[in-house]
Amino acid sequence: MNVALVHDWLNGMRGGEKVLEVLCELYPQADVYTLLCEPENISPIIRRHRVITSFIQDLPGARRHYRNYLPFFPAAVEQFDLRPYDLVISSSHCVAKGAITQPGTPHICYCHTPMRYAWEQYHEYFPAGNRGRLKRFFVSLAISRLRVWDTVTAGRVDAFIANSQHVARRIKKYYHRPAAVVHPPVEIERFQIARESGGFYLVVSALVPYKRVDRAIVACNELKLPLMVVGSGPEKKRLQRLAGPCVKFLEKPGTEKLVELYAQCRAFIFPGEEDFGITPLEAMASGRPVIAYGKGGVRETVVQGETGIFFNQPTPASLREAIKESQTMVWDPGKIRSRAMQFNRSRFKSELADTIKACLEKI
Repeated sequence: MNVALVHDWLNGMRGGEKVLEVLCELYPQADVYTLLCEPENISPIIRRHRVITSFIQDLPGARRHYRNYLPFFPAAVEQFDLRPYDLVISSSHCVAKGAITQPGTPHICYCHTPMRYAWEQYHEYFPAGNRGRLKRFFVSLAISRLRVWDTVTAGRVDAFIANSQHVARRIKKYYHRPAAVVHPPVEIERFQIARESGGFYLVVSALVPYKRVDRAIVACNELKLPLMVVGSGPEKKRLQRLAGPCVKFLEKPGTEKLVELYAQCRAFIFPGEEDFGITPLEAMASGRPVIAYGKGGVRETVVQGETGIFFNQPTPASLREAIKESQTMVWDPGKIRSRAMQFNRSRFKSELADTIKACLEKI
């Protein structure tokens, strides 16, 4: 079949891009459509494909401030000409699922999440205190229209695949559609168990509001525990102002350094509610326990008391108590890694191929 893969944007290699990599391997001749692309920041597997970008690519400042063009994203994804293709697979956490296909062309969407900023995390992305009345009005109007578009375009998808049961429930709530579940891949082989820990706690995350890295910083400030925060994003300056002397930031450590940090940390902190959460599994693949907020997809991966511990209130105080409790527990690195092995890349590739085949048979 002549296949098109549609992905929101390509400017790094996060969880969504790891899924796209596997789709590229399953369909080596497929074309990739995306709103914007930074070739130097994506993997050779994706770069081998023909990548077609939208007009967003050429807008002023789009590489650094593409989020400012959010109101134009629906029009950008709709301008892709997908008429030549026999199958369209979208990898979507924003607008990719809204691509327009021919009536007889199957469209399968691997949904990482319904649009967070349009739905349940609107107030976290657009806090009222950060905007004047006029700006607040226009943001509310734009997001309201985006919600309508997001709901209506769910009908353009013939079959949904979710990355977790948590996301499948949200697809059902917002789109009124069922979804199969295929947990995303983790490159377990990259990670290893170290003989000793470095005594520090670790956060690996994009520095954006909903990740709630501030909870980890405040908790470690209060406990005077060393914390390493790995990542970048618009929240970085605010988080640096919040951080005490025990907190260090590292923006781009490189693969080898990141693997070393996972292996040597005392525990991995996952302070926000996430749709699935690949970083906790990377820590578990390194034999390190996870201290996670007990909501979202992490409930499907971390086993309480065996591979990690949950804190149940969305506060630094609740996280602080979980950290203290984790220090009294004995962790088995081998057992923790064994749990992570259940989410390896080969499992994902096989399961995704089977699920796509099953979806096509039903369409």
